[in-house]
Amino acid sequence: MTAARALDCAAAPILVIACGALSHEIVRLQQLNGWSHMHLTCLDPALHNRPHLIAGKLRAKIAQQREYYLHIFVAYADCGSAGEIDRVLAEENIERLPGAHCYSVFAGEKRFQQIADEELGTFYLTDFLVQHFDRLVYRGLKLDRYPELRDQYFGHYRRVVYLSQQPTELLLEQARSAAGSLDLTFQHRPCGYGDLQSGLELQVLKFANS
Repeated sequence: MTAARALDCAAAPILVIACGALSHEIVRLQQLNGWSHMHLTCLDPALHNRPHLIAGKLRAKIAQQREYYLHIFVAYADCGSAGEIDRVLAEENIERLPGAHCYSVFAGEKRFQQIADEELGTFYLTDFLVQHFDRLVYRGLKLDRYPELRDQYFGHYRRVVYLSQQPTELLLEQARSAAGSLDLTFQHRPCGYGDLQSGLELQVLKFANS
């Protein structure tokens, strides 16, 4: 039993406002660690394709929940918001996950940088993005209707790296298929929960006796 789990019974309620792409992993960690005091609400994972909207959506969600929760944590990295998420959270005195995006959250910043340095032209997948690749990437970028857009979006990419959390044979097959549909080579790098787990554990410990 981790220290975070052992202290759970004395912990104050925490609201985690997360990207919907992390919801499955967060719920899994809640179950594994018995974090019954940790409550979860999510924003639409489709914001992954419209990062300029995330900060405003977070601001509205925080305002909506402030009267109900003393402690709020945001399970987002910067996620392409160009610092806008951090500006909102600084105003609200709220912390978030470390890193620039969910890929570095799962891999850990040091390991992700090593992977990125191997090949700058890398497109990344997580369990969630593998499962929803067709909706969020292939159809989301209209490649199903305009296949010529592939070269505009992915012409400078050379490979797909699947940063897996809980890989299965089906997910691996789907990830390989996604790479093939983009005409890119494929690599699998198991990562587990990475900084998502440690970041949430830190919040459990921080507010354990609040």
